[in-house]
Amino acid sequence: MDTSHGSSWAAAEWALGLALVGLRNAGASFRRIVAHQPAFVPVGERSGPGYHRAELSHKRVGLIGFGHLGRRLVELLRPFLVDVVVFDPYVPRELAEPYGVNFGALPAALACDVVFTLVPHTPRTEGMLGRDELAQLRPGSVFVNVSRGKVVDGAALFERLQRGDVIACLDVFDPEPMPPDSPLADLPNVFLSPHIAGVTEESRRRFFSLMVDEILRHFAGLEPLSELTPGIVRLHTAPA
Repeated sequence: MDTSHGSSWAAAEWALGLALVGLRNAGASFRRIVAHQPAFVPVGERSGPGYHRAELSHKRVGLIGFGHLGRRLVELLRPFLVDVVVFDPYVPRELAEPYGVNFGALPAALACDVVFTLVPHTPRTEGMLGRDELAQLRPGSVFVNVSRGKVVDGAALFERLQRGDVIACLDVFDPEPMPPDSPLADLPNVFLSPHIAGVTEESRRRFFSLMVDEILRHFAGLEPLSELTPGIVRLHTAPA
């Protein structure tokens, strides 16, 4: 059985929070406040990032990956009435209707207003978002990564963010932990958290309770909810 998704509840909540922070460009405001600089923006100057298209409601959202984390996130996104585009070549397309999402190619997900990276780190996903893929992020969009740092080419991401037309909210990095002198920390269009998305007391306890539930389900003659099959193992270990 697989209980590694015990942190998906917490990670989905943090992913949603990062998207809201990014849309309001709150990281830049926080930087001004802690630097003891004037942070209040006069009414006539309230435009651009954080003001233009700054609400999540009715936006187009791209999900790269649709495992447990992606599905939890879709549940949290429902009140915002967003249009969800999912890129995941491995999940059943029958999930589209019950979850209210559309499956599409990677460029379709990257072209959304908010883009979430939610895939695990495997030989197939390492570096899957490189220079060409990141170039497809739409100016004014928000890029959120709560999966693994190695999924994204770190140098290419820094290069893309230096243009200043995309806001990134990152919980994971490559290398990790992020070096104290990383140039990412100096970019005003970047909000950072130290890989805490799935780290809560609730999620720590959930790993154990999910395991116990699966054992009880087995002895009741029921199939596991999250069986760790040979196919899943191959998917996470096979070379790209």
